[in-house]
Amino acid sequence: MSNRKTMIRFFTIADYEEEEIWLREQHKKGWKLMKTILPCFYIFESCAPEDVVYRLDYKNNTEDHDYLQIFNDYGWEYFNRCVGWLYFRKPVSNADTEQDSEIFSDDASRVDMVNHIIKTRMLPLLVIFFACLLPNFIRSVEGSHPFADVSTVILSVLLLIYLYLFVHCGIKLRMLKKKYGDNR
Repeated sequence: MSNRKTMIRFFTIADYEEEEIWLREQHKKGWKLMKTILPCFYIFESCAPEDVVYRLDYKNNTEDHDYLQIFNDYGWEYFNRCVGWLYFRKPVSNADTEQDSEIFSDDASRVDMVNHIIKTRMLPLLVIFFACLLPNFIRSVEGSHPFADVSTVILSVLLLIYLYLFVHCGIKLRMLKKKYGDNR
């Protein structure tokens, strides 16, 4: 039996809680996450099955040594970074209370993270969408060059994917903000 495996799983920026649950389930099955590779590859190493809490924090490369040291002091193992996301884990046996299995001290911190995701991920993608994809789609529809039909089809698919992801992430991030008490 191999001691490593790669799994393919896609999570959006708004699905981080589901990703944490999925990673915990994998660890319970004897597979601990070693690293992630874009866009959706997870590399696991076999281990003894154990209940380990996984937590993700989105810092978009703004963290420093002191930030990581605080987590270490509270028993969290920092082990991976992927596109601004930081991955931490801690055995449930090391958590004395339910709060010990959380990396955020309060809901306001969670709302701050969601707002940071919106500002540094959603807004730039919206700018790209309106500045690049949408104008090129309109141009391809109106165009008469030999590849207009092909580019229209390709851009239509990209447009639909973008729209789905914007709606999905927008709704989900708004629900997360409400869940954590931010009703703005």
